[in-house]
Amino acid sequence: MKIPRTRSRATGDDFLGGQLLIAMPLMSDRRFARSVVYVCAHSGDGAMGLIINQRAPHISFPDLLERLGIVPSDTGDGLSNKKLSMSIHVGGPVETGRGFVLHSSDYFADDSTLPIEDGVCLTATIDILKAIAAGKGPNKAMLALGYAGWSPGQLESEIQANGWLNCPADLGLIFNPDVESKYTRAFAKIGIDPSHLVSDAGHA
Repeated sequence: MKIPRTRSRATGDDFLGGQLLIAMPLMSDRRFARSVVYVCAHSGDGAMGLIINQRAPHISFPDLLERLGIVPSDTGDGLSNKKLSMSIHVGGPVETGRGFVLHSSDYFADDSTLPIEDGVCLTATIDILKAIAAGKGPNKAMLALGYAGWSPGQLESEIQANGWLNCPADLGLIFNPDVESKYTRAFAKIGIDPSHLVSDAGHA
């Protein structure tokens, strides 16, 4: 697993690293319909983020660990019921065979963890999965396959075209297991009812 090149932490008011993108109701790209994306990196070189409200079908966390040879198929050693039930998400349409773990900052590996914002980090090595399986991982974690990526200026153009709204992120929303509520909860953070939005809505 590998973090994309646009991993440098964005700074400055014009960049959205550490914020949420909320797809407008009339999002034309079906892959992002009703999606909420946590922006891991945003700079003049482009942007990278993870969709936080789409579950990956047909695969569970224990299945993934077994495929990676981390936990034998006939045992649950080191895994609590909470870890066994952790969902795997669709992080985005790019490099869907790679895994990315968005997590709280109580886990940190010097050579592979990227601090993002407000206690949220990103790690994309197999070691964090081993730590989670052994009960030594972060307190809060979200595992995603693939990521969303934008070339230089692309995200800005999509926002100007009313494709996305953005709002501050918080740990409670990012790591809430109730995936289905994240879309409306993200809109609620900026005081908007998505059912009231129309195609020519202005920017928030």
